[in-house]
Amino acid sequence: MANLPPALRLNQEELEAVYQISKVVSEEVDLDQALEKITNISREVLIFDNAVVYLTEANNGVEPFFARAIGRGKDSAHDLPWGDKAATKTIRTGEIFIDEADIDPNENRLDQHFYLSLPMLAGGHISGALVFIRFGGPSYGREQVNLAQFITAHVSQLFEQKRLVEKIANLEADRRLAILQDDFVAMVSHELKTPLGFIKGYTTTLLRTDTTWDTETQDEFLHIIDEEADRLSELIENLLDSYRLKSGTIQMSPKPTSVDTFFHGIISRLSTQETNLDINIEIEPTDIHFMADGKRLTQVVNNLISNASKYASNSILTITAVTDGEYIHITFRDTGPGISPDHLKHLFKRFYRVPERSAGVRGTGLGLFICKQIIETHSGKIWVESIVDQGTTFHILLPKAEQPKEEAKND
Repeated sequence: MANLPPALRLNQEELEAVYQISKVVSEEVDLDQALEKITNISREVLIFDNAVVYLTEANNGVEPFFARAIGRGKDSAHDLPWGDKAATKTIRTGEIFIDEADIDPNENRLDQHFYLSLPMLAGGHISGALVFIRFGGPSYGREQVNLAQFITAHVSQLFEQKRLVEKIANLEADRRLAILQDDFVAMVSHELKTPLGFIKGYTTTLLRTDTTWDTETQDEFLHIIDEEADRLSELIENLLDSYRLKSGTIQMSPKPTSVDTFFHGIISRLSTQETNLDINIEIEPTDIHFMADGKRLTQVVNNLISNASKYASNSILTITAVTDGEYIHITFRDTGPGISPDHLKHLFKRFYRVPERSAGVRGTGLGLFICKQIIETHSGKIWVESIVDQGTTFHILLPKAEQPKEEAKND
């Protein structure tokens, strides 16, 4: 065991306790649970009433991380001292600190404090102190101090493991973030360049002075420029929405909205546009209402319809809405090629796109992330189910709302 003098010896009962503690250190994942178990095991072989783990702070102060009262005074633990001064002494000197009161049988034992404070080491530095407290004695003998050192060494190891695990996790998170940032820059650069390339190319063509274009050709070029400008605007707006939703700075105002009116309004607008979907809508009953910010929920529906158009083209898209307890349950079911189970759990992640379905399809992987954020801001839920070669279904739950009084009067 590191940092322990070779002369230290333990009896059989103490060795068994230290062995049990070492098992806790190696097997228990939860730090608080591990410290709880170590405290209980230690109490069987080392007399103490309170045990406290103090950690060092940036300003050289100490902060209690874990504290347990399991002996005298545990029913009034909030009124008892917890050993801050003893811990501070140990952390500053790096040495074992013992502070014992004079025993007076006529005084309250809870007022007679016996402190044993031992330094915790991590990476060769003092990381904190483990303080054992007795009320009214007895004094700490050499054998008990030795045992306390073994216990402290294991507790130190526990915190060192936690530090290393966190360091590894941070390094992995940094690595993933770097990959994500690189992929994001590459993806956004590509997506921005595509519409900009069209706009630049057709504008330059129209401005050529060495040739003239008939009206029909000019109109065609201008329509392409107009569509690509819209595409560029949509891309930028999606990036901004992604940031606003992630940071919680976007404002929404959900209000009672007729489900039937909302969806038929969207379908009516879509009927004026070319689409490669056969869209059906089924609402039962027709007078149900949900809480919705009309603009943002329209953004969700448009995105789901756009996804079906891109990835399940020439299929049937059925939109249904029914009551489900305190919610309205909405589904978007297409009859397209479906999505592999390996990808379903990632669909709502920012920038994620299904690799085998993304070739030749323009997109940033932000749409479904934005949908999820909007629905959850509505206190709703969204998820997806899919069967390869049979189709995909997106489910949405939105809080049900009472019919507004104005509509009820009109009825």
